[in-house]
Formats: sequence, structure tokens, C-alpha cells
Amino acid sequence: MILKSLSAATLVAFLSQQQQQHTDVYAFVPHQKSSHPSRTRLLNNRIKQAGAGIPTVAPGDCLLFDPDTNGKLQGTHDLQSRILGGASYKLAPPKVTLGAPPSDVKVEDAQHFLEHLDANGNLPLNFAKPQAPVKATVLGRAKLISDDAPGDIEHVILKLPEGFHYVEGQSLSVIPPGVDPKNGRKHKPRLYSIASTRYGDLLDGNTISLCVRRAEFIEPDGITKDPAKQGVCSNFLCDVKAGDEVDVAGPVGKTMLLPDDPEKDVIMIATGTGIAPFRGFLHRLFMENTLAKHMFGGNAWLVLGVPVSGGLLYDEEFACMQRNAAPGKLKIDYAISREMTNSIDGGKLYVQHVIAQNGKELFDRLDAGAHVYFCGLKGMMPPILDTLEEVAKSQGCVWSEKLSELKKNNQWHVEVY
Repeated sequence: MILKSLSAATLVAFLSQQQQQHTDVYAFVPHQKSSHPSRTRLLNNRIKQAGAGIPTVAPGDCLLFDPDTNGKLQGTHDLQSRILGGASYKLAPPKVTLGAPPSDVKVEDAQHFLEHLDANGNLPLNFAKPQAPVKATVLGRAKLISDDAPGDIEHVILKLPEGFHYVEGQSLSVIPPGVDPKNGRKHKPRLYSIASTRYGDLLDGNTISLCVRRAEFIEPDGITKDPAKQGVCSNFLCDVKAGDEVDVAGPVGKTMLLPDDPEKDVIMIATGTGIAPFRGFLHRLFMENTLAKHMFGGNAWLVLGVPVSGGLLYDEEFACMQRNAAPGKLKIDYAISREMTNSIDGGKLYVQHVIAQNGKELFDRLDAGAHVYFCGLKGMMPPILDTLEEVAKSQGCVWSEKLSELKKNNQWHVEVY
């Protein structure tokens, strides 16, 4: 510490004068019984009270702080040992030096250039608003179901403008061209769950995939279609061709994100095109060579409901994942309602019956911290909730209380339409 308002020469003169007048202005008092000097005392407080002062600790006495807690240097040793060792002190050699990984370790380059998107609680949101959409370009479209399956479901791949990114579980707004004949205004945006990972089907980080069911109205005769009642946006997407432009906005969504803890189980229950976000989940956890895949320590369980086997969506992809996954890591149950019967009443098999037949396993996983996700038509939820209430009762708990607990712990995720 230095007197604030005095020059160096004036300071020396002042201190010399003080020492002549007061022989006990300050003194350093080493402790004779210790190898380390003791903390010194300033007997005259006049300089302190003036807001300045002189060093009150002799150089090298290690008393400004505790070397054992504050003096660690580069992980080599404590400060006090360095000082006491003087010139003879030598740095401890590093514990381990590796020029190359061990021969029995497999090293891979993991794709990582978009891992920052949801790091530290951040999320990519609203790159574009529906009022000011941006243009995406169609790269391709393919039918996902066989001709004997009811309806039409298409997989659509779009190239996004630069800087437009998303993460698994989010949704994209699509604004169909034209105007609404009822009011003469532009069509309202339609939300679609994203069916790809942040890297896209091309793994370049610039594409997005959608799973779209063509919305049609069939007359009571079961054959005639009423074009006036068809879905404007779904029919537009199901008919696009490579090179077409599509107005898009977003991304949006915080509800259907994968757990922060990679050790937690992931349970996915879907009907029809509700498989979209779960395709993204499973590609991230089992297909792409990313840190997320290597760090995933939980188990995944998919329950998908469709009317006929020809309507199974992405089943070849999922079968490949099961072949490549470690035993027990990926469980898939299909509920094919027109081809399977349930073991409860012998009727058609729906997703709620799969839940009932595996009730104990489901609740055991939830008790262990698993996250459960539901996606599909809103009509799927009432029978599922009724089933869960029955399962809860059989497990000796009150469903309303269990549901509140799951929501509080962020283990419950629902996106229906």
C-alpha cells in the first residue's frame, strides 16, 4: 500500500520523520518458534486512518493468503513448497502423457457443428415469423405408405435458407400459397412437427423433413372426395415437386425436447404422422454419429399405432436401428389396429392397449425418471389417460397425483392436433 497523495521522495521523508518521533511506528515480529514468520503488527494506526500505508508483511513470508487453499500453481504443488524449495524446487512431471490413444480404443470423428444450438439452455426460436416468412426449396418428396393403406402420407424434404436452424422436437410453420376464399386473406400458417434431426436427412445442417398426411374428405359412399373440404396446406405439401418454393416460419416449440439428462429413458407413444418428432429423436440417439448418440445411456421405447401394416411409417429405418443398437436399448411395439387383437378384451389393438399390457414396466420406468412423449391426433389422449388411470390404480397410486408429479418433474410431454 502507498500513501495516495505523496510522491516517493516525500513519502520517504515523511516516514523517516515519523520513525525519529515515534520509535514504535511499526515493527516486524517474526515468531521464533516457527519456521514461518508471524503476521506483523502495525502499532501506529495514523497512516491506516489516513487511507494509505506501507507494506505490513515482509516479502516472502506467505502470509497474504493460505498457500494450501489459494496458492496452487498449475496443479504442480502449493506455493509455500515452491518458495521454501527455492532454486532446488523442481516441477512434478505430468501424471500421464499420451501421444496417441490406447490401441484398444476406437476413435471416431463425431459430427458436432450444430451441437451449440441447445447448449446452456438456449434454443433456436423464430428465425422467421409467420407475418414475414422465408422461402424454403423442395428437394424431394416420397410416399411413405403402401397403396393398400388408407390415405396418403408423404415425406417432404426442404432446403432452408442460411441461418435457419432447429433442434429435435420443434415444429415448423408452413404458409400455403393463395388466399382463403372465405375472407380473401392469406392462408393461416399450419404447424408441422419436424421429422428430422438438426442436421437434416442430408446431414448438412441445411435441410428439414416433414411427415404430412393428405387431409381429404370422403363422402359417405366411401369413394367420392369433396375438394372443397380438403386440407389446403397438407394437399399443397403432398403435391409439391423438387424446385418448388414453400413459405415457412419458425422454428417454435419447447414442449417436446429430449431430456437434458442423457441417462434418462425416452418413451414415445404416437399414432400416424405423430411419429414425426420421434423419428428425429431416434435418428439422433441411434443413427447419427454425434456426441448425443455416444452419451445416451438410457433406453428408448417406441409405441406406434397405425391401421394396417402397409401404413407403418419409417419401419425400415427403425428396424435398422434395432439391429445396430445394443441389446435392450431400443424397444418398439406396433399397434396395428385392423390386424392385431389386444389381450384385454380380444378387440382391436390400439396404443392404449399396449400401455395397459405393459403397465408395470411403464410405471417402473417413470418412477426411475423416464420422460414420456405423446404425439398424434388429439383423439388418442382420452383413452390413453383412462388407461393410465387404471394402471395407476393397479400399481397402488392415484393417477391425478402421479400426473402432477410427472408434469412438475418435466417428464410429461404432449403434442396433439
